[in-house]
Amino acid sequence: MPELDRLRAALLRPAGASSDFDLNPAIELPPGRVLRPAAVLVAVWRDRLILTKRASHLKHHPGQIAFPGGKVDPGDASTTAAALREAREEIALPSDSVDILGLMPVHETVTGFSVTPVLCHVRADFSPVPEKGEVDEVFTVPLNHVLNPANYALERRLWRGQWRRYYAVPYGPHYIWGATARILRGLADRVAR
Repeated sequence: MPELDRLRAALLRPAGASSDFDLNPAIELPPGRVLRPAAVLVAVWRDRLILTKRASHLKHHPGQIAFPGGKVDPGDASTTAAALREAREEIALPSDSVDILGLMPVHETVTGFSVTPVLCHVRADFSPVPEKGEVDEVFTVPLNHVLNPANYALERRLWRGQWRRYYAVPYGPHYIWGATARILRGLADRVAR
């Protein structure tokens, strides 16, 4: 698949830092902050990217578009193992149907997480099943849509009394923004070079 070759080549190119703060240099980060490790699965399936809509009743980020993923647990052997476990739990993706392409730059979130995006290819068919406690919907977006830097807009909103800028890459009824869009924009920039 030519898209996989483009992604593999992109992973070999240098990558810049990725955080919720890189578009907002005026925001001062607290000294001595401790980040919690997390991992997400950036999964390509049939020339499309798998995303989820988080459950609307969740305390953190309700209804937002996200990659399958979450906190790294003490029992996880690695961040890759954590991302695969979370994808199994959240969307019923069998780990043995996934080929890992590589790791993307760690992304620091405003909520205190250090997120490792794990880029992978889902080589087998599967039927996504949203875990009702965490996921309202599983959907896909054309890979070419999120790999095209021209599809991204730079937007802003008020957060904790300060204007914060962020990327958004809407698709149909789905508003993909924040950390998810920032991680994807970093990948799109590397593919475009």
